[in-house]
Amino acid sequence: MINILMIEDDVEFAEILSEYLAQFDIKITNYEDPFLGLSAGVKKYDLLILDLTLPGMDGLEVCEEITRKYDIPIIISSARSDLDDKVEGLKIGADDYLPKPYDPKEMYARIISLLRRYGKKSQERSKMESNFEIKGDTLYYKEEPLILTPAEFEVLSVMIKNQSITLSREQIINSAQAMSIDSHGKSLDVIISKIRSKLGNHKAIQTVRGIGYKLV
Repeated sequence: MINILMIEDDVEFAEILSEYLAQFDIKITNYEDPFLGLSAGVKKYDLLILDLTLPGMDGLEVCEEITRKYDIPIIISSARSDLDDKVEGLKIGADDYLPKPYDPKEMYARIISLLRRYGKKSQERSKMESNFEIKGDTLYYKEEPLILTPAEFEVLSVMIKNQSITLSREQIINSAQAMSIDSHGKSLDVIISKIRSKLGNHKAIQTVRGIGYKLV
């Protein structure tokens, strides 16, 4: 069974989609409140369907919060037709954008297509991650322990979880609690440089000009 988390305040719409997808062994758990959706245990779901116009918190903020913390495919489902919303949603990590109204058949097709592509990406990432292993507060590279500062450990851990994905400076810094709020820009560059040296491979972490870094 495919388990989908949906954050949608139109209960009737969510029920219609849920009933249609049930015939394909797809279960939707919907939350009208975005705050409840965020605390629903995102990791246990295979995919997220996210509305943008939500009570108390804009869907783009929800999307950004989830992509910062979790590695889950996201389809934005929204009646908002503003191109800027679509561009921003895809920019901050959504994988697809389906404007309302739409036929449930199209949503089903997009879910299957996205999960298929995401499954392949996850397999490739797993192969690359085989060089790294985290045991407690120690990170191993090619079975050798790395001597890292707390900030270096957190930064590298975030990059391992998002291997082959370009992360912005803000995403890395916000995910590394050991980094001081006052240390941002140049300090991150120093940390990345030290990690490269400790890996013994300066090409392992690529600098993506104007955006951030990518672990390859």
